Amino acid sequence: MNMAPSESNEFLGTFLDIFSAETPIDIVIAPSFITMASAGEKIGANPAVSLSAQNMSHEESGAYTGETNAAMLKEVGTDYVILGHSERRSLYGEDDAVINKKVHATLNAGLKPILCIGESLEERDGGQLENVLRTQLTGSLCDVTAAQMADIVIAYEPVWAIGTGRTASPEQAQETQEFCRSVLNDLFGADVAAATRIQYGGSVKPGNAAELFEQPDIDGFLVGGASLEPNSFADICKAGIDAAG
Repeated sequence: MNMAPSESNEFLGTFLDIFSAETPIDIVIAPSFITMASAGEKIGANPAVSLSAQNMSHEESGAYTGETNAAMLKEVGTDYVILGHSERRSLYGEDDAVINKKVHATLNAGLKPILCIGESLEERDGGQLENVLRTQLTGSLCDVTAAQMADIVIAYEPVWAIGTGRTASPEQAQETQEFCRSVLNDLFGADVAAATRIQYGGSVKPGNAAELFEQPDIDGFLVGGASLEPNSFADICKAGIDAAG
């Protein structure tokens, strides 16, 4: 819940000057709902940048005050939808069953889910990391087909490292990303597991992006606070471009 439309337009004015041509990576901006229409107009047909929503209702329409549906998002040029973010899970009580409905609604609308999973510090310290992540992946992806997985991005976000300045070491991040891929292998097979993009999120910043990108199972980032300043976010994107060769 950052940046009013005027601030977002200023941000995009700077950022889109840096990335105005096709890049070897996918760059996705996820502004607030009230900003999405103007952001979509500014992004337009920019080949480097796509638009994402931070959430979406699984209902098509109706008396659901305060909600936003897929048709609304598509009309303003949305390509992706972030689902199951730790704040949606912890602050608003969204469980795997609700998130699963949203995953299917997003896919059925021709949009691409960015599915977030992650453990709390208590769960990690209690030895529950693998159980938590397996449960979240299995529940959130229930009845999703192997073919549909081509349109789904997984974002692993250690909850204890979001906005705290604490970051999992590259080795910790890699170990967990590798585990997530092994769960996808169990659910969908080796080919899908290898092809699925698994992002890392948790206090990613320009100073650690390159080192994290070196890990074989980190395919990108879900960037939080470091994305609020255009040059900071651009530096992370440039680290991805360098890693892509």
